[in-house]
Amino acid sequence: MTPWFSGKSFQPEKDIPDLSGKVVLVTGGNAGLGKESILQLAKHEPKQIFLAARSQAKAESAVADIKKTVPNAAITILPLDLSSFDSVKKAVDIFKSRSDRLDLLINNAGIMATPYSTTTEGYEIQFGTNHIGHTLFTKLLTPTLLETAKQPGADVRVIQLSSDGHNLAPSGGIIFDQSALEKKLTWTRYGQSKLANILFAREFAKRYPSITAVSLHPGVIMTDLYGPSQQSNVLLKWGFWAVGGIFMSDVPEGAKNQLWAATAPKEDVRKGYYYRPVARLSKGSAYAQDEKLAEKLWEWTEEEFKKHGF
Repeated sequence: MTPWFSGKSFQPEKDIPDLSGKVVLVTGGNAGLGKESILQLAKHEPKQIFLAARSQAKAESAVADIKKTVPNAAITILPLDLSSFDSVKKAVDIFKSRSDRLDLLINNAGIMATPYSTTTEGYEIQFGTNHIGHTLFTKLLTPTLLETAKQPGADVRVIQLSSDGHNLAPSGGIIFDQSALEKKLTWTRYGQSKLANILFAREFAKRYPSITAVSLHPGVIMTDLYGPSQQSNVLLKWGFWAVGGIFMSDVPEGAKNQLWAATAPKEDVRKGYYYRPVARLSKGSAYAQDEKLAEKLWEWTEEEFKKHGF
């Protein structure tokens, strides 16, 4: 379908350039936007694609589906549970044992509107998975990203999936006290995690100028990400059923913004910025533009990693 309020035209089949020699890593690649992104990128023959996912069975099924269209796709499954620091560390170790370069990291995985719980290390589950898990994953991969950026003709990118849901973040933007988040609404916690994704990309771009880092909103997409919210809210469940086809984009349409950010000419993608579909530069909320908050979040997150030996 054609979404309302679309940005520039982007057709993956013809607009994604040749990716020969490049190594790609996509988190949450077993379903939805991640799977679609891998499918479209695979058509342009990168050297290797790493599909990071929590479920081995779902990852294997996704690879089988993708290879129906791209039989020669070079895809390696990478077990990854972003809610566990140990799993993140093991995934990075496996990756480094199999590749000495990384050209494109798409931090696509995420959870939305889940009931309150905590990660293995005690962080609120949405903030801990969407922000902290991805940040540790990216931190441990940064040396490889930087080394790749030194290569002749390199174009290294980190694509951070966020959401216009970042506008639902609490007063102040980020509540650092994880126990205090239990008292907040599910959607407020989700908004905080998505705001953190934008702030991370902004700060990462500032600290590592040799890498193109951006965040983006994929649009309102009909994926299984909406499962938890529909199960817990009858009104949402029937609302999605009634009007989802009108107001929501399908997965191939929804993946276009991240595919554009990942592969468009380097000069067209502005480092540290937030994009709405497709390729529309957006300021985001006032909190999303707060450079001091971005720096504070970065430093707080780094201190948390130090507590756990990272």
